[in-house]
Amino acid sequence: MHLSRVLTSLPRVGQPVDVKQSAAGVAGRIRFELNRTLTGQGHEKFTSASQAIGPRPAAELARRLFNSGSVVGVHVFANIVTVDLLPGSRDSDLAQIITDLHQYWKPGMKPPTVEELMAQVAPAVVEAPSADGAAPQLSAAEKLIPPHLLARSKAARSKAQSS
Repeated sequence: MHLSRVLTSLPRVGQPVDVKQSAAGVAGRIRFELNRTLTGQGHEKFTSASQAIGPRPAAELARRLFNSGSVVGVHVFANIVTVDLLPGSRDSDLAQIITDLHQYWKPGMKPPTVEELMAQVAPAVVEAPSADGAAPQLSAAEKLIPPHLLARSKAARSKAQSS
């Protein structure tokens, strides 16, 4: 097999979600059955993208479905996703949105550099200068630790030493 054909036939990194679409018995409502649970045994209902807060899979999926422009409501229970469509809208790409939920790497994407990844890390809490007014110096090992983790570690160490 030719190398370019092999490269293009590689699966996307991440796990595709298997989706079965069916009518929900109400006009304008679609039901999707997934091969994995998104909420455990809990119910999550969203009537707007602004309600879909946080990194939970159900919230992320709701945001993506609302961004399609054809959804007015999303209900997630375990592995069942029920979507209410905007009147007159079609369900053209909704199944694909769900399938790609865990697809974080696709062919043709360029991996980010270390510098780009580190720029996304929240800056560390700035420590107070030492008694002589100089900025705190970090050891070579501390410079390798993401700033937010270093600050959390120092806070935990300080708390443990005070008790």
